[in-house]
Amino acid sequence: MKGTPDAPQCGFSRAVVQILDAQGVDAKQIKAYNVLEDQDLRNGIKEYSSWPTIPQVYLKGVFVGGCDILLQMHQSGELETLLKEKELVPGDL
Repeated sequence: MKGTPDAPQCGFSRAVVQILDAQGVDAKQIKAYNVLEDQDLRNGIKEYSSWPTIPQVYLKGVFVGGCDILLQMHQSGELETLLKEKELVPGDL
């Protein structure tokens, strides 16, 4: 992401943090890397995932998508289901 979960430095990174918070993901479970501090990471993550934008969301090591995908999944209810399956939120939310 650009910035940190406590201090996102772009609107898309802020939106991802807000979506995860709205879904009930404990902030302690979020492992984030500030790509603004590491150009190699910024370029490498795009190549690794074949996804051109930042932030990129991975759940338990599996690439989910960027902000736009996460927002769509949040709105459709698919993200809630996935978070429960990955045991990142309680099943009774």
